[in-house]
Amino acid sequence: MKKQTGKRSPWAWVPTLYFAQGLPYVAVMTLAVVMFKDLGLDNDKIALYTSWLYLPWVIKPIWSPIIDLIKTKRMWVILMQTFVSVAFAGIAFSIPTTFFLQTCLAFFWLMAFSSATHDIAADGFYMLGLSEGDQALFVGIRNTAYRLATIFVEGGLVVLVGFLAKGSIVPGWKGNYVVTWSACFFLLAAIFLGLTIWHSIALPKPTSDVSRENITFKQLMRDFVMTFVDFFKKNDIGLALFFILTYRLGESQLLKLAIPFMKDPIDAGGLGLGNEHIGMIKGTVGVIALLVGGIIGGICISKGGLKKWIIPMALAINIPDAFYVYLAYAQPENIWAIIGCVAGEQLGYGFGFTAFTLYLVYIARGAFKTAHYSIGTGLMALGMMIPGMFAGKIQMAMGYPMFFIFVCICTLPGILASILVMRRLPASFGIKTKEVAE
Repeated sequence: MKKQTGKRSPWAWVPTLYFAQGLPYVAVMTLAVVMFKDLGLDNDKIALYTSWLYLPWVIKPIWSPIIDLIKTKRMWVILMQTFVSVAFAGIAFSIPTTFFLQTCLAFFWLMAFSSATHDIAADGFYMLGLSEGDQALFVGIRNTAYRLATIFVEGGLVVLVGFLAKGSIVPGWKGNYVVTWSACFFLLAAIFLGLTIWHSIALPKPTSDVSRENITFKQLMRDFVMTFVDFFKKNDIGLALFFILTYRLGESQLLKLAIPFMKDPIDAGGLGLGNEHIGMIKGTVGVIALLVGGIIGGICISKGGLKKWIIPMALAINIPDAFYVYLAYAQPENIWAIIGCVAGEQLGYGFGFTAFTLYLVYIARGAFKTAHYSIGTGLMALGMMIPGMFAGKIQMAMGYPMFFIFVCICTLPGILASILVMRRLPASFGIKTKEVAE
């Protein structure tokens, strides 16, 4: 057991800590897209601006050593949550202004950097604040709390904004997206401030959570450089980079335009859905399908191994993108047809993403496992950021039907990379082995 002062049940802080970790990430990656669309931005600008917000997660391995060196993980968690609270409030105040785009983006950048830093600190604190047994026990709880945050923001809040904009709750707000989105972010600011205050009280103070004063910044940076050099000296690193950067090449572009496509009117090539429908379809049903796909994927790999399942999973994450080709051409009015397509695509995405996550674990093996996994997740974010930046411009040039066909073509390099990776994988990797009792 890790000794700690002010011992407190993990149930008092683990679920809320990871709920708080999920809120700003989903707000930056999804809520910003919906809001900017409602406030009149074109698809090319939405995709460009929101894709740039991936950057903090791309480069977070660069400043993670500073969090180890300065103060405690607990202090970093509280500080970053405070910054996120300020960012939520700043966006809420900025929306009604004439210069809302510049100020909202500035506060989204503050939120993105704070959220990425919070990820590092919270994951580190989780390991310091819990015994190894409790870490294993609560891993499912923390993942569930994170997904609940996703459903709350991408589902619940988007639905709420939809009903507010329809005047169903406050008749005077009908059609006023400025007021409704401002109210949404004020609500998020209040919730997050409450979480920050709670964590300042509820988070334990492990005796092992101390600054590393015995290590100088120069030593830390030397180790950091060695870690990066060692990563890029790995066997088959070229193939690994090809796989990481292309496995979700199609999905990275679809992700940025799926919501604008759903929102755009029929005569503009979209589906003409309101936020209340989008929050229910993509933010609730879609997230649940994603979660179910991930669970099924984990079970499959644990029984058959990554080598056996990487090709089926590569096909599962990519082929369902074709559902959007159907939606773009048919523009169905039947809501169940749309729900089925979105749920099917997200189910395949959750199932296929399991292989991607486990491959990051595979290439991270070695002396710097944790740091190398962090570098891998940074490269993963880079693979989402760069294609997403250009997705809006491509869509506006092609129109939705041809854009989604282009997305499907972009899935081919990832499938090829999976075939090449499969040939290099050991058959046993990922299979859960039974422990033999002595």
